[in-house]
Amino acid sequence: MLIGAHVREDDPVVSAADRGADIVQMFLADPQGWKKPPAHPQAEQLRTGGVAVVVHSPYVVNLASLNNRIRIPSRKLVVQHAEAAAEVGAIGLVVHGGHVTRGEDAAAGFANWRKFIERQVGEGGFAVPILIENTAGGDNAMARRFDALARLWDAVGEFDVGFCLDTCHAFAAGEDLVDVVDRAKAITGRIDLVHLNNSRDEFGSARDRHANVADGTIPPEQLVAVCAAAGAPVVVETPAEGQADDIAFLRERLAR
Repeated sequence: MLIGAHVREDDPVVSAADRGADIVQMFLADPQGWKKPPAHPQAEQLRTGGVAVVVHSPYVVNLASLNNRIRIPSRKLVVQHAEAAAEVGAIGLVVHGGHVTRGEDAAAGFANWRKFIERQVGEGGFAVPILIENTAGGDNAMARRFDALARLWDAVGEFDVGFCLDTCHAFAAGEDLVDVVDRAKAITGRIDLVHLNNSRDEFGSARDRHANVADGTIPPEQLVAVCAAAGAPVVVETPAEGQADDIAFLRERLAR
């Protein structure tokens, strides 16, 4: 099982070595910006090296939005980031489920996701797999609670889209982690990546504040059980100073 961490994008090769990571996740551009990602200076090393790579799309992306000024640039940005992710040899591009605003019909948000995926597949697909991630908060989110995730998958599940399970997000959304893998797979049929994060907040808080694996409100052994059940690559998005310990902890527990 690949175990690694989200690292700074300026020197992911060194960051991976410092943490003992088998896989790194990174941004390829400002996560709060709309600019096309530039060529990465370590692209060849990442593409040909022994560490797997996954790319996270910018946080501003909202493919569900009913606002043309957000949705249309979001579509363009996801395609651009998928192409840039292929240049660094990434196994996938993580994209948040997005949301509609208060008073808007959630069905239109799910339909917008389908339109985007269907159109891009018709134009030749994506340069790397798209991995939709569950999110922590927002009453009008497309992938916060699993009932909404099921509606999203009804819209896009016939296409080859993947799923990224974030443990802190699920916990914050009020989803029980004891059987979260089984319930997620029952909806999506797959888990392609796990974001293995503890939470600084209580169950159902709707707050996305990550803690290191052994330090938060989720029992660490429960997180280990999620990893084991998912059987997918694991990335910790925890505070950087504790990531090496997080990776070592998970390796030791999963080897038992």
